[in-house]
Amino acid sequence: MRLGIIVGISPDPEAAIRRVHELGFPTCQVSPRETDVAAAAKLRKALDQYGVEATSAVAGGPGPEIYDFYRGPVTIGLVPRQHRQARIVRIKEVSDFAKRAGIPGVQTHCGFIPEDPNNPVYKEAVEAIRAVAQYCRSNGQSFRCETGQETPITLLRAILDVGVDNLGVNLDLANLIMYGKADPVAAVDVLGPYVQGVHAKDGLYPTDPKNLGQEVPIGQGKVDFRAVIGKLKKIGYRNPLTIEREIQGEKQTADILASKTYLEKLL
Repeated sequence: MRLGIIVGISPDPEAAIRRVHELGFPTCQVSPRETDVAAAAKLRKALDQYGVEATSAVAGGPGPEIYDFYRGPVTIGLVPRQHRQARIVRIKEVSDFAKRAGIPGVQTHCGFIPEDPNNPVYKEAVEAIRAVAQYCRSNGQSFRCETGQETPITLLRAILDVGVDNLGVNLDLANLIMYGKADPVAAVDVLGPYVQGVHAKDGLYPTDPKNLGQEVPIGQGKVDFRAVIGKLKKIGYRNPLTIEREIQGEKQTADILASKTYLEKLL
């Protein structure tokens, strides 16, 4: 398992990938804003120049995405009806971008998938996920649902109901805790065969019924990284651990480097 970080690549892909290289990471996940041919070419050039592998492209939006327990269910991912079609279009655009840039996976938050499979919104979400997963398949890519808003068993149910062979999971370890959905160690037991990417991130369980738990630096939260890495090794996971620290500035860089040291010792 190599390490990586997640980076926004707009407006300057070269600067973004240079930072990945200078921080000592061989891999990254990229979050593009522009998805045209020129943007893909600039990213590919930077990846080749610095010898960095982009393992997936992250698709988000359009429209508001509010990460809490009240507004989240009606704004995040493919679940909200009012945003669904525009987001299907956006994911397809990111898939085309990723194909041009030589990136093998596309991922996004699918949203608060209902736990009740008889809920009409559950069936609509399954159809939407199938549509984008099949599109990614036609581009030779995997499509990865990032964990967080749903329980692992709900996500597994949706994956099986979608029924396409390129559909997997980006296992965000902290999200499972911050949304109060699962212990990440136990989640590997449920989702293990479908894990194609991992966000190495730490967090605390929620105590406010309106807001998610707090994200904290790796090693200061409730994720048992030693146990998670042990289970990932046991199931044969060999893709990267991608560090995500959702703050900005010098503190973000310091926390990323501290996380790198922490995880290298465990690996």
